[in-house]
Amino acid sequence: MKKTIIASLLLAYFSSGVVSAQAESLDLADTGSALNTSETWLTQGSQTGFKAWLPGLMKTFNALPEIAAQEARRTQAQYGIRAADQAIYNPELGVGYQNATDDTYSLGISQTIDWGDKRGAATRIAQLQAEVLLSDITLERSQMLASVIQALVEQSQSRKALDFQKQQLSSAKRSLYIAKQQLQVGDLSSVAIQLVQLDLASRAAEYAMAEQNSISADANVLMLLGDSETPFSGFIGALNVASISTQIDPELPALKSAYQQVMLTKLNAEQVKADTSADPTISLNAEREGEENKVGVGLSIPLQFRNNYSDTFAVASQGIAIAEQTYLAQERVLKQQQKKFYLAMPRLNERYQDWRELVLNSGQEAASGLALQWRAGDIETSVYLQSQRQLSTSYLAGLSLETALYTSWLEWMGASGQLETYLNTQLTASSEINHSGVELNSASAKY
Repeated sequence: MKKTIIASLLLAYFSSGVVSAQAESLDLADTGSALNTSETWLTQGSQTGFKAWLPGLMKTFNALPEIAAQEARRTQAQYGIRAADQAIYNPELGVGYQNATDDTYSLGISQTIDWGDKRGAATRIAQLQAEVLLSDITLERSQMLASVIQALVEQSQSRKALDFQKQQLSSAKRSLYIAKQQLQVGDLSSVAIQLVQLDLASRAAEYAMAEQNSISADANVLMLLGDSETPFSGFIGALNVASISTQIDPELPALKSAYQQVMLTKLNAEQVKADTSADPTISLNAEREGEENKVGVGLSIPLQFRNNYSDTFAVASQGIAIAEQTYLAQERVLKQQQKKFYLAMPRLNERYQDWRELVLNSGQEAASGLALQWRAGDIETSVYLQSQRQLSTSYLAGLSLETALYTSWLEWMGASGQLETYLNTQLTASSEINHSGVELNSASAKY
């Protein structure tokens, strides 16, 4: 058997020249290179962390029009507080004249007193509304950041899959070239050639699908950031559960706004009570009738007989119960999301580590060994192609696991509102490390 293989290879060499030998050597060198390259891709994110891409992303993110609109809303809220803290009633000036036997001239000024403290109630509501707005913006920013980073993850993963399918297509083309050479010397049958051709067609189709997915991912990033070439290197090594808050309380950004809405409805009830209170009006009048001067003081109080506004106050009080139930509903949904995260994340991470050990560590050797055995004629073409397909499926399953890890982590961090705080912590840590490195370098330079 071995003598036949050696004779066939020699015959193929002398019949097809050096080009055939070079193609075969290239195929042997590239066998398993996709898995080897993928290992570099998958470890790169955990090595570089956030410092390589997060500062640039945050700069681009903060320059988005949506973020500028949030800043304008903050400024608007500050103006709202100042407007609410102004006096409710302005003084009224009255001038009168009567033409009679003795002409009468009158001048009066009146001022309504804010007896029910409408101004204080409005100011407290405006201040709380500003706090609600800040809480909403914090949650919005975390959710927007989660969407942006998820789009970058999908773009990165789709490009990995595209490069992998491109390598698989190139490998399939080289396998077909070598198979044709083996067919000429009688080492392969025409049926085996057809199998290799079918595999090549399948690889071409998979490469085309990967190209479509990559284009779609690029378009998503372009729509969110306005630039499809935003730097991103992944952070798979930073996806840990220990650094995430496990407490579901009103201070969590996702619940803080809902909790403040409950407080706001209570203030609204107080404002209704203040707005419907009977505020007295004091007036001072000066009058000249003929040769006689008159001075008068007046006091008027609204009489709330026809409408005591009890129903209006009842409506505001019922809003408190509605806000409390809304808060409890949001808390329940968030607790379910938290349970889902803490249930899925450890299991996904365990499967991912198993995949790294079983596929990345042994896949390269298996791919190279199978390629050598196929060329030596020790295994059938169908078995070889099936094994290659299994290795390809295993790698793509790893990409899917990695994407699922990112998605699970980003969904929870965005939904709970913790993402921006976490990223700012990473930025601070990176800047401190860089600053320490500069100081060490400066100290080394002195010596």
